[in-house]
Amino acid sequence: MFLSIITTLVAIALILPFYRVLKGPTVYDRMMGVSVAGTKTVVLICLVGFVYGRINMFIDIAIAYAMLNLLGAIVVAKYLQRTGGEPE
Repeated sequence: MFLSIITTLVAIALILPFYRVLKGPTVYDRMMGVSVAGTKTVVLICLVGFVYGRINMFIDIAIAYAMLNLLGAIVVAKYLQRTGGEPE
């Protein structure tokens, strides 16, 4: 029951960074919001694994998702570096 409550709270907290993604004044704020949401998703995947008792499988999924999140952040950062940052 405790893990279910924590999982629900993390799922609700996952919604909060999307405000920064939608209303961010700069592209860097939006990128940070997406990264925070990705990190919270990794935690949520691990908690769901604990709830279902299949943590071994869910840890593998969480690691793959974290690597994709990191790769996406690096690609966007490189793109912003080449284009000069904030679009006009």
